[in-house]
Amino acid sequence: MPTTLFNSFLTSLATIKFTDVLDILVVAFLIYRVIIMIRSTRASRIAKSIVLLLVATWVTGLAHMYSLNFILSRILELGFIALVIMFQPELRNFLEKMGSRSIKEILGGKEEERPMSAAVTAVVTACESMSKSRTGALIVFERKILLDEYFKTGTLLDAIVSDELLRNLFFTKAALHDGAVIIRQARIAAAGCVLPLSENTHLSSDLGTRHRAGIGMSESSDAVVVIVSEETGTISVAVGGMLKRHLAPRTLERLLMNELVADQGEQRPARLYDRLVRLFSKKGEKHEK
Repeated sequence: MPTTLFNSFLTSLATIKFTDVLDILVVAFLIYRVIIMIRSTRASRIAKSIVLLLVATWVTGLAHMYSLNFILSRILELGFIALVIMFQPELRNFLEKMGSRSIKEILGGKEEERPMSAAVTAVVTACESMSKSRTGALIVFERKILLDEYFKTGTLLDAIVSDELLRNLFFTKAALHDGAVIIRQARIAAAGCVLPLSENTHLSSDLGTRHRAGIGMSESSDAVVVIVSEETGTISVAVGGMLKRHLAPRTLERLLMNELVADQGEQRPARLYDRLVRLFSKKGEKHEK
């Protein structure tokens, strides 16, 4: 029996054509892009609800619960239209990005090591200056978990991260100084944002709202949050619900580089674009021979 199955597998494998492999790669790429698009906390919760509805519909079908199965099926049909309406801004943004990129950028993505390094340097310089003047600051570096839901609480921006801009945003009399600045892909995406406060009851009593918001943000996402105390001028960083306090500018820079740039600098696996180029190159070489 195992031998028969193995022989059947080899026979099926021999019938696979190049177009079949390309078809699988394209579908896998599209699924990957959809997962990237819905990985924000709000979208991930909706995705979980959809999965639960699908499972419930399947189970009720197996159990011959026709009335409930009919209702769930209609909910799923209407839910698809609702999702398109709900995620209209994200879909439009995704299509705009697709249209503005080259084929290599779409398939492989862009390297952002240098912009992120420059952003980290600008943040460290600004924090050092604000620490001396005892200007409170709350700066969030977005990572894999998207923070779109917090953008709505502030003002949307699309600006290069600079020392001067950060100090102006957190200037005491500035309109957005009380909220947080969110940095996405080495650019300031929003300012004046309201962050969730930490629910940890064991935090030190001397931590104010700014520190509790920074810790809360790091608890609910994988973001790296930089905090400058208005009372003492001390610089802190919150990562994974843990707060590292009293950081010197050099220590802050090293920590941010390790958290935000080091992973990007590691050797990445070959991208889809490069693989396709190599595959077509090999086929061309075979034909020439």
